[in-house]
Amino acid sequence: MDITTSLAASRLVAQQRLMDVTANNIANANTPGFRSERVQFSDWIDPQTGTARTPGSKGITYAQDRATYRESQPGTLTHTANPLDLALTGAGYFTVNTKAGPRLTRDGRFGLLPNGTLADSSGNPVLDTSGKPIQFAPTDTQISIAGDGSVSTENGQLGKIGIVQPADEMRMRAEGGTNFVSDSPTAPVATPTIVQGAIEDSNVQPVMEVTRMMDDVRQFQFVTQLLQAEGDRQQNTIDKLLPSGAGS
Repeated sequence: MDITTSLAASRLVAQQRLMDVTANNIANANTPGFRSERVQFSDWIDPQTGTARTPGSKGITYAQDRATYRESQPGTLTHTANPLDLALTGAGYFTVNTKAGPRLTRDGRFGLLPNGTLADSSGNPVLDTSGKPIQFAPTDTQISIAGDGSVSTENGQLGKIGIVQPADEMRMRAEGGTNFVSDSPTAPVATPTIVQGAIEDSNVQPVMEVTRMMDDVRQFQFVTQLLQAEGDRQQNTIDKLLPSGAGS
């Protein structure tokens, strides 16, 4: 593969990744607690050792998809009046116990399982500060959850919802739209701020994401046209250099 085609192909692969991430943001614009993602690109420089280079050249620079990171600004709050809907307005994540193990989430759409366990919309129990599920009795009807996560009813206090913060949020791996696996240690948040009867919306700004997608598509089309033009140029050169009928 020639250098021009290689350079364009590296940009094309990176641009495809960018469109995939933007499309995922748009798809999760209405997912509570979702964090929009961004792609960080870098240059990979081929020093071209052992070959002649033009004066002043420092090598061939290829586009490289370096990493994907999440924007950390919180989403807006939507008040639902449901006492089991919870929103975090500060740092930290809820912990839910899935079949694959504990997972972090900002999605506070909680409810009660038939046995009275507080759980997320997928049926995963919400864990308290000691790592245990929070259990309500059939007689617990007036549920109150304080800003620090303390859970109580007319029958007394039941526990405290655990809010944790990873040491490095950029080392969290997404599972679905709202759950995360932390590859760094987590620690309890000293003073969590929970709002009862509300959920945190996605921090995706749909208009901006659609605008980004339009620009992404234009850039992809431009690189595709460049590749097509380069292919046509090479074919025309071959046709002119080869004697008539040499390929038959």
